[in-house]
Amino acid sequence: MSLRRQFLPLLGLAVVLLYVLAAILAPYLAPYPPDEVNLPMRLRPIGTPGHPLGTDHLGADLLSRVLFGARVSILVGVLAVSLSLAVGASLGAVAGYFGGWVDGVFSRFADLLMGFPYLLFTLFAMAILGPGIANLVLALSFKGWVEFFRLTRGEVMSEKTREYVLAARALGRSPAAIIAGEILPNIRHSLLVLATLRMGYLIVMEATLSFLGLGVPPDVPAWGSMVAAGREYMVSAWWIAMVPGLAVVGLVLSINLFGEGLREALDPRLRSL
Repeated sequence: MSLRRQFLPLLGLAVVLLYVLAAILAPYLAPYPPDEVNLPMRLRPIGTPGHPLGTDHLGADLLSRVLFGARVSILVGVLAVSLSLAVGASLGAVAGYFGGWVDGVFSRFADLLMGFPYLLFTLFAMAILGPGIANLVLALSFKGWVEFFRLTRGEVMSEKTREYVLAARALGRSPAAIIAGEILPNIRHSLLVLATLRMGYLIVMEATLSFLGLGVPPDVPAWGSMVAAGREYMVSAWWIAMVPGLAVVGLVLSINLFGEGLREALDPRLRSL
C-alpha cells in the first residue's frame, strides 16, 4: 500500500477519534452551558474574547453548542449503524443460508423498501414517531438494515458452498451454529467496512432531519438545527451556520477516508493494486 493510501485513512481515523474525545469531554471542554442565553453577547463574531467561535442569535456560545452537538451526531450514528447491522446481518444470514421461500419473503420486503427514497421514508417515520434520539435511531434503522441484508445475503450464499461449511454440516452442527460460528466470522470484514461507510451517511441524515426540525427536540444542541437557526443570518453572522456545517463535513469526510482505507486494507483485490 502506498504512503498516500496509508496516510489518509490514518488521518481520518485520528480526526474521528478527536471528535469522539471532544464529545465525551464536552461537559469539561465547553466554556459555557450549551443552552445559556446571553442576549447582550448575541451575534459576536469568531475570535471574540471568551467566545472563540462566536455566539449565535441568542448569545449562546457556539463552541459549547458544537461540542455538545457532536454527542448527538456520534451517538445517533453509532446506534443507528449498530441496530441496522444487527437486523440486516441476521435476516441476511437466514435468507442466504436457507434460501427458498424464506429468502423470497425477506428479499421482496427489502426490495420494497429500496423503492422508497431514504430521506422521504425517514421523514415519514419521524412524523409518526415524533422527535427524540431513540425515535431518530429507529427511523434511520427502519430502512438502514437493507444494505446490510443484501451484503450478508450475498456473502452467505457464496460461503455456504465452501468446504468448511460442508464439513460442519457433516459433523452434525446446527444451522444456527454454522451461521454464527463459521460463516459470519468469515464475512465480518465486509460488514465492518460497510458499517464504517454507512456511519457517515447516517450522520448526514441525522443532521438533515434536525435541520428540518424533525430530529432531536429543540432544547438539545444538534448540528443540523444549529445550521437551520443560522439561515437567517448568513449575511450578517455567517459563522452561526458555517461552524456547525463545517463540523458535519469534517466528521463525515474523516469517517469516509477511514472507511475507504479500511476497505482497501481488507479487500485483497484492492490491496494488490
